[in-house]
Amino acid sequence: MKTKIILIGLFYSALSFAQIDTTKVKVPFEGMDQTWQNGSDRRTNPSLLATKYFTGSVMLDANYTHSFNNPNDNTVVGSTVLARNNEMQVSSANLGGEFNYEGARAKIMMQFGTRSTVVPRNDYSVYRGQYDMSNMYRYLSEAYAGYHFNKWYGINVDAGMFMSYIGLNSYYQVENWEYQASFTSDNTPWFFNGLRVQMFPTKKLKLEAWMINGWQSYGRFNSMPGVGGNITWCPNEAVKVLTNDYYGTDAAGLPGRKRFHSDNSLLVRYYNQPKAMGISRMAFSSTFDIGFEKGEGVGGFNGTDSNPAQYFLSGMVYHRIWFNKNQFAWTLGGGIMTNPGRYLVLLPTGDASPLPNPNNPTQTEGTHPFDTSAGTQFKGWDCSTNFDWMPNQSITFRVEFVHREANVPYFAGSGGVTSPTGYTTTTLPTDWQPDLVKMENRIIFAVLFRI
Repeated sequence: MKTKIILIGLFYSALSFAQIDTTKVKVPFEGMDQTWQNGSDRRTNPSLLATKYFTGSVMLDANYTHSFNNPNDNTVVGSTVLARNNEMQVSSANLGGEFNYEGARAKIMMQFGTRSTVVPRNDYSVYRGQYDMSNMYRYLSEAYAGYHFNKWYGINVDAGMFMSYIGLNSYYQVENWEYQASFTSDNTPWFFNGLRVQMFPTKKLKLEAWMINGWQSYGRFNSMPGVGGNITWCPNEAVKVLTNDYYGTDAAGLPGRKRFHSDNSLLVRYYNQPKAMGISRMAFSSTFDIGFEKGEGVGGFNGTDSNPAQYFLSGMVYHRIWFNKNQFAWTLGGGIMTNPGRYLVLLPTGDASPLPNPNNPTQTEGTHPFDTSAGTQFKGWDCSTNFDWMPNQSITFRVEFVHREANVPYFAGSGGVTSPTGYTTTTLPTDWQPDLVKMENRIIFAVLFRI
């Protein structure tokens, strides 16, 4: 409650003194080259579709991913960016833009493709109440409106659906160094639905506060909203430091179970010769996450037999080298995660999913739900390497190899997770089980377009 009061006070304080300034508009981070950063727009000229009041945006993300496990149903397990193995797929097609008029602002980005199903599918909040929120929102990746106050280097007050942890990995793959995100990013939020206040007291600092429905959820799980914020500091264009912190009640029907999460990153560009024909740029990014749930049957970091431990620890590191005036790039990295209680683990898809049936919320989808009860263990690690060709600022061709492992059967094996034949129309034998295995290797080919 104290956190909620502080955030409300911060919101009204910002409104009370953020009078419109008719002097020259100050732009945060102006003059800093951020095109190298993981999770940022790499375009040097992002205004090709800009007019006085509207800046348009078009993105297309198409991929072909080959799993060496060769599941018979072609289903990808444990990913928010991939959905189908051994097929050409449109992961995301985005269309929209930003509107600005005398301080009034809005952004709408539509999303189509497999991500419009893959990302929302773990949101249990849509089954509280009526109106099928999973379908009404799934084709929106961003949709918010607000006002810009010309105070300091800007204050923005926005309401709607906006991106969450954009400090490191972006929701849009065209902005990321890697295609298949490490466990740390893939198991933390991509979007929030609620209220956001962004304040830029200096050119190099951003302070952001949130009051939202919950942890990557369209609706609210219990009576308490989620609260949190972001601090981003760029002392110069070669360094970025940030923290994202969250507190809420995100276990459906368990209002006494509280969740805390802290996501922290450091990005450093330590070499920069943009006109060099050989190595033209080098940088690394590192992220560490810590979080826990406590109350109503779980004990956070201090578990007991009656209240098992339920927490999240993870980290990831990536290194990227650009070549030939930044037209080519090679990335290598990976990460680890441990999540007792499995409260943030992406649930295996298909017949192994314990979520309600989207067509009938009174029924469980799948006959073999993945165990997420208190005390269950999950540990995973991954590594990947990729090579990018970027002939211009609007197109990226990427080939990537990914290896992932878990301490329990989790990834789709050759038998798939749907049925003996791989089709949902096949009657399941009484002794059939989803074929989950502890390891997978895959190769991803992706085309990423943005204008």
